[in-house]
Amino acid sequence: MNGLSLSELCCLFCCPPCPGRIAAKLAFLPPEATYSLVPEPEPGPRGAGTAPLGTLRASSGAPGRWKLHLTERADFQYSHRELDTIEVFPTKSARGNRVSCMYVRCVPGASFYIGLGSRLHCNIFSYDYSGYDASSGRPSERNLYADIDAAWQALRTSIEKVSKITSPVLIIHGTEDEVIDFSHGLALYERCPKAVEPLWVEGTGHNDIELYSQYLERLRRFISQELPSQRA
Repeated sequence: MNGLSLSELCCLFCCPPCPGRIAAKLAFLPPEATYSLVPEPEPGPRGAGTAPLGTLRASSGAPGRWKLHLTERADFQYSHRELDTIEVFPTKSARGNRVSCMYVRCVPGASFYIGLGSRLHCNIFSYDYSGYDASSGRPSERNLYADIDAAWQALRTSIEKVSKITSPVLIIHGTEDEVIDFSHGLALYERCPKAVEPLWVEGTGHNDIELYSQYLERLRRFISQELPSQRA
């Protein structure tokens, strides 16, 4: 039975004989963690070097910044190029457990989640159940439902933060962006109370928008005219 020993079976059915706990112990068997979520130190002095390969740079809705440290036994060891496409952050479920989330922007020629997103032409959002890897608590059916809700709310509110910005915001987006869809730029502009006139550059992608003259011209107008007028 799932490789359980005699002592584990006795503990499962006798301590105590609660159907919910029995089901949880049979359904959820979290493996030994291969990574951990830790606070990211403040940037050091210039020339201090870059983060080690097994560290995912993170931004989060939680206070401070975080990184995900991978052990040698982790299934995937990402390259620096792949790290640039990944954000990790913790959120909290209604049952008080910390749920570790990962948001992966798709790029070509990468592995698993990153490669999957590239093949499907979409970004990938994933999270750990309570009691798994970097998430706290214990695995159970009730925690699972709370985890789903917390992860969904965390994903929905990447964009909700923009309504709290109090400084002028210039949004520039290429209409043919192959990495971050143009709809993201539109949604940010619609929800940002301090947004100035945006720049939608027709026909440009994610990595060539700065080659167009209107890109530099719009930035100059924002810095030299619109920012000073807001501060006056």
